[in-house]
Amino acid sequence: MSTSPSDRIYSQQHLWLKMQSDSTATIGITEFAQSELGDIVYVEQPNLGGEFQTGEVCAAIESVKTASDVYMPVHGRVIELNEDLLDSPEVINESPYESGWLFKIELLDKTAIDSLLDASQYEAYLGA
Repeated sequence: MSTSPSDRIYSQQHLWLKMQSDSTATIGITEFAQSELGDIVYVEQPNLGGEFQTGEVCAAIESVKTASDVYMPVHGRVIELNEDLLDSPEVINESPYESGWLFKIELLDKTAIDSLLDASQYEAYLGA
């Protein structure tokens, strides 16, 4: 059974993008990523307005087990942060695909999404 919502695209670094328009997207971590991390205790968010290339470290997530860098899945500029995560980072564990989103971006290279995976490709990548 697929647990990855089909209305998103995925990176091999276990991030999801949900396109809001043809030039903006919401980004978060997948169910798989949050389960691997365990209880999330802190999120270091990117700078609002920050511009990141594909593959560049843009944020970090700390759990009781480990800290993990977040790699920008596409070239983009951060246009909104999920402020709720400052006080309640555990929301990522509870709702990774809805209220646990990390940030929103403006895509600076729209062709970059072509290299990402759809839900079935991501599930296959996980070996599901």
